Amino acid sequence: MKNRFPFLILLVLLIGILSGFNHVLPSTEFPSILVHHQIKGEQVLIECIVTGVSFRETDQSKHRIGKIVVWVDGKKKTEVNSAAFIISDFSPGSHKVKLEVVNLKNESYGIAKEFMVNIPR
Repeated sequence: MKNRFPFLILLVLLIGILSGFNHVLPSTEFPSILVHHQIKGEQVLIECIVTGVSFRETDQSKHRIGKIVVWVDGKKKTEVNSAAFIISDFSPGSHKVKLEVVNLKNESYGIAKEFMVNIPR
């Protein structure tokens, strides 16, 4: 009996732990960003997939509503309220582009993506 007692306690704990995971629902989505860009002349076409944030102010299904702040070479270029947009008027050469997802009060969600674009001469 003494040899089986620790085994039974371990078995009961294991069954309790495993059965408890059946009712765990995933929490809200962890915000993230995936960016695809394409260069066309002096324009950069950008498509973003942002999880956990909506760009529609009327969307009540999401708790986080925001916009994307576009930085080019360390200077704020524009703000956009959509996941697909075009940045125009690049000069030839290399440029660092940063996309930062913020709320409507310009407070960062901690979601950002940086990449380089090379505009041909």
